[in-house]
Formats: sequence, structure tokens, C-alpha cells
Amino acid sequence: MMKHHFSALVLFFSIFCGTTTNINAQERPLKVTYTVNSDKTVAFEYEKTDPGSYTVILKFRQLSNCSESDEQELSAVHYSGSLLTLKPTDKERGIGFSYTYASIRGKLRPKYDADFIYILPCKKGTKVKVSDVGFLGAKYFGNTTPEDWKVYKFYTQTEDTVTAVRKGIVVSVKDLYETGDANNAVYSSKVNEMIIEHADGTLATYKGFKHGSIAVKEGQTVFPGTALGINSQSNANSKPGIILSVSYLKSTEGIGLEGKTLQNSKSLYGFVTPHFYTDGNANEVLAVKQEYTAADSPDILKKEFTKKELKQRIK
Repeated sequence: MMKHHFSALVLFFSIFCGTTTNINAQERPLKVTYTVNSDKTVAFEYEKTDPGSYTVILKFRQLSNCSESDEQELSAVHYSGSLLTLKPTDKERGIGFSYTYASIRGKLRPKYDADFIYILPCKKGTKVKVSDVGFLGAKYFGNTTPEDWKVYKFYTQTEDTVTAVRKGIVVSVKDLYETGDANNAVYSSKVNEMIIEHADGTLATYKGFKHGSIAVKEGQTVFPGTALGINSQSNANSKPGIILSVSYLKSTEGIGLEGKTLQNSKSLYGFVTPHFYTDGNANEVLAVKQEYTAADSPDILKKEFTKKELKQRIK
């Protein structure tokens, strides 16, 4: 006889606002259901409204008459689809099971090109000054800075357009906070942001948009140089800027465990140090406190285009 079904979802994700890697409860982005078939197999499926990729951690608290492992790390890329089908060891009897599940944004341990060349997040010809953004988790929460932590802030003299550094799909947009009355706070979690997922599974997180300026929608495909919105001041004494990180899901360790808090958590995401195409250098790792001028080339802009997209651009 099948055991009672228990389901629980906990969403973990990283916040990159010159902040800490954070763990927050959110509304469910993904729902897991199951069907018991006439041949006694059990099919697990998912549905989600978020256009981005997720990794689902399916944990069986009890599992009998089945040889599958007690914990599964599964990929959920589309808006709905199949996750796993349990098959009975003894085909004459049903499978007994109870389970929980959790989900986290991103493809787990994707194969990405660490030398991929991005363009700067601003219009061609724009000058930007670059600074490193520190890991405030170490300062405020006692956490250890991830070894590969790399988050940049790009400053402009006046408010200016923020552009996509690479082709991708907009998977999250948050435009919630007024930015016209910047105060003197050193740090605030109330920032407007978006996440763009690239084809190789990396995630570009942009933070610091002027309220009401975001020009793209979730699910939209953007290209290098696509206008995303306008940057803003983080406080009254700063120049307008945008924070950018490129990350990837490297671990699901501890997801769903009781007692996992901001203080004892580790980053589940790895960070990429991007190489940029700039005016005067076709492959540059940025140095802090330096000024760079945005540039591009046909090869950089069209590198990830499909044949259909190339034809559309030629017309």
C-alpha cells in the first residue's frame, strides 16, 4: 500500500547586491506532483511559472519495492515536464513511498566556458569606472567569503542605459523600489534587479536599476547590447551604477535541512570572473578603480545567434 505523500518546498537562492549569499523563503516557483500508473510505476512531474532552469532535489523519506536512490537531483528546464519514474522491483506489488522536495534556481554544475568574452554592461562608447563589490556576509553575518567571489560595480557620470553583456533569457525581474530619494545608507537590500540565464547555465545578475526603467520582461530573449534599463544611485553620495555578477549553481548541499540559517550557510553558487571586450582590448580581465570604454564587434555580438536570428538581423 502506498504511504501518505508529504511535500515541502524550500527555495534557496543567492543575492548579489554587494551583499551576502542569502537563503530566503519565497512563493513556490515550482510544484511537483505524481501519478500512480496502471503498471504500478509512479511518474513524478513538475510545473512552474518561472522561465528559468531549476534543479529539483527529490528526497524519499521512505521507499519500498523500488531500487532508486533515496535522493535525486533532477533538472527542470521547461514550464512543465517529467522528472522521474519509479519502477517496482516486484511488478505484482505497488511502490510504497513518502517524499519531500526542494528547488533552487540554475542548472547544477553546468559546463561553462570560463574564458567566454562578454561586453561591458553599457552602450558602445560609454566610459565606466569599475570597483569590486565586497561580500557583506563576511562583515555582517560572520560567513566566509567564497573563494571565487567576483562581483563588479560599473559607475557612470550620470544615469545611463544598462545593457546585456551576453545573449540570454530574462528569468527574473524585480522592479519594486523607488530610487529617486537615495539616502546615505551604506547598504540596502531594497534594489531593483534582474537575472538573465545564459545558454551554458551561467546566470548574470544585474542590480541597481532605476525604478520604472526596466525595459525587458521575464521570458524575453536579449542579446549583447540589448537595453535592459537605467542605472541608479545606491546612496546620495554615490555616482549612478549597476552591480553585475556571473554565477552558476555548484551545489545543493544542505537544501531542505532543518536548522540551515543565514549564519551557518555556505554559498551554493560559484562565481565566474568574466573576460570583457573593451575599447583597446579584445580579452580583458577588469582591474578595479580603472576606467574602461564600452566597445563591441560583429563576432562578439553574433557569437551565440541562431541561423534564424542572423537572418533576421541581416534584413
